[in-house]
Amino acid sequence: SKNMMQHQQSLEKKLAKLCQHQLEQSSGVSKFYTSMGPNATSSTFGLKTFGYAVNNLPLEEINKEKCQGFIVEDELELNAHANFGCKWSIHLEPINDTCTQLSGMISGPPDTPYEGGKYNLEIVIPDTYPFNPPKVKFLTKIWHPNISSVTGAICLDILKTQWAAAMTLRTVLLSLQALLAAAEPDDPQDAVVAKQYKESFKTFTLTAKHWNNVYAGSPYKVPECDEKVRRLIDMGVEENVARVALSSCSWNLEKATETIFS
Repeated sequence: SKNMMQHQQSLEKKLAKLCQHQLEQSSGVSKFYTSMGPNATSSTFGLKTFGYAVNNLPLEEINKEKCQGFIVEDELELNAHANFGCKWSIHLEPINDTCTQLSGMISGPPDTPYEGGKYNLEIVIPDTYPFNPPKVKFLTKIWHPNISSVTGAICLDILKTQWAAAMTLRTVLLSLQALLAAAEPDDPQDAVVAKQYKESFKTFTLTAKHWNNVYAGSPYKVPECDEKVRRLIDMGVEENVARVALSSCSWNLEKATETIFS
């Protein structure tokens, strides 16, 4: 449909902006591993039918032995020119016998506040998949306009009205990485984050980097944020409460203190 074509074009533009290359073109993928068990090959499992059939077996016939150890790891190394490169990964594995519940992971895209972080996802495959989208939420806390900083709920069109049966879980994970690189603050999931993003992008970036370090394991610390969190902890405030208050108050210590103790 026209809407699907427009969405695909929009997604491709985001991905191209991120790495100056179309991710979906085969020339841009240097490594793509698909494995199922120790003797698997790259043809063992088709991502196109993930959650629907494995080796031509209906989903309900997939047992724990077939599912256990199934790991999909996409490692993309894209080079737009000799002096520019970027690298990130996506990861999936089942957590129940029928592969209807999965654990996902995406790494934060380079040249974003999320670089260096690893974000864990909860993925639930409905009975109507692939005709309806999977249910996905972030388990790792993140500061982003389109992802709830409280629940991890995601505002992304392909997880709602723009889903198509031809899409795959790889599409979903890559789309989430694209979302991290190009937020949509006018269609927010978290209004507080979106407001900060639009009114003070510098403060938003600082906050997102801090959360990325604390929750997603990025090595990039933000000392000024750490110090203000420590000062509230010294007042007897629980760490996460202190961080949320400071983040929501754009790191105004006095305002955050008033918010907590009022």
